[in-house]
Amino acid sequence: MVELSASPVRRSARYGVRASTLLVLILAGFLLGPIMAVFAAALGDSEGLWAHLASTLLPVYVANTVTLMAGTGAVSLAFGVGAAWLVSRYDFPGRRIMEWALLLPAAVPAYIVAYTYTDLLEYAGPVQGALRALFGWTSTRDYWFPEIRSMGGAMLVMGSALYPYVYMMTRIAFRQTPLSLNDVARIHNRSLFLSVALPMARPAMAAGLALVLMETVSDFGTVEYFALETLTLGIFNVWLGMNSLPAAAQIASVATLFVVTLLALELTARSRRRYAGGSRRATGLAVETLGGWRALSCLALCLIPVVMGFALPAAILLSFVLQGYSLDDYGTVLLVAENSVLLAALTAGLIALIATVMVLTVTFRGNRPLRFLAGLSAIGYAFPGTILAIGVLTFSGALDDGLEFLTVDLLGMEDGIYLTGSLALVVIACVVRFHAVGFGALTAGSAACRPTCCMPAACSAAVFPRVCARLPCRSSAVRSWRRRCWPLST
Repeated sequence: MVELSASPVRRSARYGVRASTLLVLILAGFLLGPIMAVFAAALGDSEGLWAHLASTLLPVYVANTVTLMAGTGAVSLAFGVGAAWLVSRYDFPGRRIMEWALLLPAAVPAYIVAYTYTDLLEYAGPVQGALRALFGWTSTRDYWFPEIRSMGGAMLVMGSALYPYVYMMTRIAFRQTPLSLNDVARIHNRSLFLSVALPMARPAMAAGLALVLMETVSDFGTVEYFALETLTLGIFNVWLGMNSLPAAAQIASVATLFVVTLLALELTARSRRRYAGGSRRATGLAVETLGGWRALSCLALCLIPVVMGFALPAAILLSFVLQGYSLDDYGTVLLVAENSVLLAALTAGLIALIATVMVLTVTFRGNRPLRFLAGLSAIGYAFPGTILAIGVLTFSGALDDGLEFLTVDLLGMEDGIYLTGSLALVVIACVVRFHAVGFGALTAGSAACRPTCCMPAACSAAVFPRVCARLPCRSSAVRSWRRRCWPLST
């Protein structure tokens, strides 16, 4: 294993602004525009409301938010890292199915999981009802049962729904662990998990945890249903209850600072450290075949997060559908589904393209300020969707003014081109909101890329993408880039 203070590719960069750097600056400005609009709204006059909140409710909001972030992050790490290690290190019956089943909780919103668990575990729910019938209890004074609508319940619910972010990126990092490091760990009788796998997967774990924390900060449905006074709940109380958008934007800015601070601390902790395998045996974690009770134990441990985050909530929702089926307008449902699929496809394609351009540029051709700017452009995930929508509307209004000047005043078109009120505006909002998912995954993958994998681009006068495209497919550099710097394809 080689520890590097800086990539030689970066040191060999020529002075001047490249086209790729300019493109990253444009994309970062596009992604940061709505976020800056929210910060601009925070500079407005809150008519003394901010001072009142700072002396009364804001400390409670901050304390609850920090507690919820810590608990949700711990549950997500336990489920995500543990499951990723089991399916990457061991071979047991059902392992290939579990690899993909562990991603299913990402399809269920956290607040939906909260609704289903509340219906299942509340006093009037089937679980407590069965216990009372079994033991003859008549009231809550006769027994103790954990309250699901509490801080601990919110941690468990949100962690069960959000751990796939950590699992997806950590599993890829475990599978890309250099085989030579595994051999060294065995020779020195060191723990493969603690001494090799976890340190090598740290960037991936940090990227997944960052997404979990940003989702936790911006979540409204779960905390509102569980009556937890967090920063997000305070945002909506101030905005809708007290009719003060500047004060709500100020609270949103405080919430964002939590995530930015955590990311900065993580990046500082591993700054100037870069690890790469020094041999051609760059990937291939040794898989151990299990049998008997050990295989059943691994399968049971993998089933726990799947059941908690997907199977149980889906079963409860299905029971609701069967008990009160009343759907009769299939045409509307199909239209809504078609629009949803179209929006998802456009958003996913744009995020993949933008994240690829930004990550490859800042990794192999960027400097420290450019890397910081690219990372900052991914904080839109920390804003509540409604607050970010205000920023998107403000930003798109400015873009509409520019488009009107270009199309009507300069080109003489009768009907100008506008973003407001179109599908493009929704796509922009989704890209700004979810860009962190693609950016974090690709950043984690590029962190394990060998510094020499794109050395020809640094030594040639040709454009970086063109050089990589011209390299022969048998080149170890291209194979390394494909395996390590494009984790979403594995």
